[in-house]
This record gives sequence, structure tokens and C-alpha cells, in this order.
Amino acid sequence: MKKFGLLLVIGLITLGIDSAEAQCSICTKTAGQLGEKRAGSLNKGIVYLMLTPFAIAGFVGYRWWRGEKALNKEEGIQ
Repeated sequence: MKKFGLLLVIGLITLGIDSAEAQCSICTKTAGQLGEKRAGSLNKGIVYLMLTPFAIAGFVGYRWWRGEKALNKEEGIQ
């Protein structure tokens, strides 16, 4: 049931997003002047920079979860 609730919340948040716009006008003007190919590269670089903190947080979360799982197994808690 928890998984269904989580999926429902994620779905509602996703449906509520209209469109993504650049956060600063300077970035928008720069991307517009670069041309199609370079603007795509700029977007890929932004996504790369955005995903790096998420990957680090995911790794730390996984290690924490694995440690808790091992600790609970030692104590006999399911």
C-alpha cells in the first residue's frame, strides 16, 4: 500500500508540471544565440550537473539502507 501511495504522489506531481523554462534570462539568451547543436550540449551539461548530487545522495542512501538491513538481521528484527 505504501508503494501505491508513493506512486500516486509522484504521478500527481508529474501531472502538475506544465513546462520547464530556464531559470535565468541570461541562460535563455545564451542558449538562443548558440544554435541548435550547442544549445543541446548546454542542456546535456545542465542535466549532468543536476544528476551528480542525486547520484551521490542515492549512493549514501543505499549504503545506509544496507547497513540498517545488516544491523536488523543481527538483532533478529525483520
